[in-house]
Amino acid sequence: MSAPATSREEAIQAALATVDDPEIRRPITDLGMVKSFTIDEDGLVRVELLLTVSGCPLRDKLNNDITSAVSAVPGVSGVLVDFGVMSKEQRQDLQTRLRGGGGAEPVIPFAEPGSRTRVYAIASGKGGVGKSSVTVNLAAALAARGLSVGVVDADIYGHSVPRMLGAAGKPTRVEDMIMPPESHGVKVISIGMFTAQNAAVVWRGPMLHRALQQFLADVYWGDLDVLLLDLPPGTGDVAISLAQLLPNAEILVVTTPQTAAAEVAERAGAISLQTHQRLVGVVENMSWLELPTGERMEIFGSGGGQVVAEKLSRTLGAEVPLLGQIPLDTRVREAGDAGLPIVLAEPTAPAAQAITAVADRLAVRRESLVGKPLGLKPAGR
Repeated sequence: MSAPATSREEAIQAALATVDDPEIRRPITDLGMVKSFTIDEDGLVRVELLLTVSGCPLRDKLNNDITSAVSAVPGVSGVLVDFGVMSKEQRQDLQTRLRGGGGAEPVIPFAEPGSRTRVYAIASGKGGVGKSSVTVNLAAALAARGLSVGVVDADIYGHSVPRMLGAAGKPTRVEDMIMPPESHGVKVISIGMFTAQNAAVVWRGPMLHRALQQFLADVYWGDLDVLLLDLPPGTGDVAISLAQLLPNAEILVVTTPQTAAAEVAERAGAISLQTHQRLVGVVENMSWLELPTGERMEIFGSGGGQVVAEKLSRTLGAEVPLLGQIPLDTRVREAGDAGLPIVLAEPTAPAAQAITAVADRLAVRRESLVGKPLGLKPAGR
């Protein structure tokens, strides 16, 4: 005996509710994407789905996911998905819904008092110390632990994160909101996704500030556990803008063991004195090269990371730990060029294990105090 029509329709509705939009990671039924569905006497279900934009690159995935979910309902003999496109009004309604129903003006969610997202700004005093490699590998390691992770490639002039993270997709726009591509479970945005091929970016301070602001406010990040920002080297415009836009961001300094690199890294860390941001620690990259004999060759010297941590501790008057030492390994470079971070490509490699150990120390979600009792009682009379 076939199931009653009403209960079958309810089962189909429930099945559709299990299908998430691949970009927004919310059920398509909650997003207003299911315009309607019908089921004929032979059990063929026809679903009319509204895409946010025409030519959606994830159309095939949506078709497969809907077909798989609805086909599992008893009495369904087949599934056909008809695709349409949201109207401007429907996209505006979706945008308002995703932004929590507030005003039309975008805000930076990570700067809101109730934000539970840990924000780490990965900084260095100079270029060439492997800051971007550390960023993408930390992001991949954190995502592999099941955390929701985003990366902002804030190195506007020297953007390299998309290639190193294997993020070949392009952002999708829903009105004035941007859906970031995802790779290896990490959402990522970079100016390189908006420029033609390998074009140079020639901007001054105000434009850099606006770009960073848009990356933080106009991009729909969802509910992130961790947001990493790959900063440009030094203490210039972007570092200053970051302090203004995300005063709660924590700074992680990357250096090499080399004395010259350590000195400039110390300057990059000391900026937290002026911006009043927390310095979470120091990572020493390219610490040594392990030879086939098992010996360590210290190509860039030794001790730079520890020196930076100790000097910053004295300067700031608070402990700044050396979070880890990452050995030099050609596989880090090869994995980055291939778009597959070494923590995923070669998780047992010493460099991957060192990065994963740092990620373990950073993988703590900030607890919101909104709505929580603090156990405070008025003093007795």
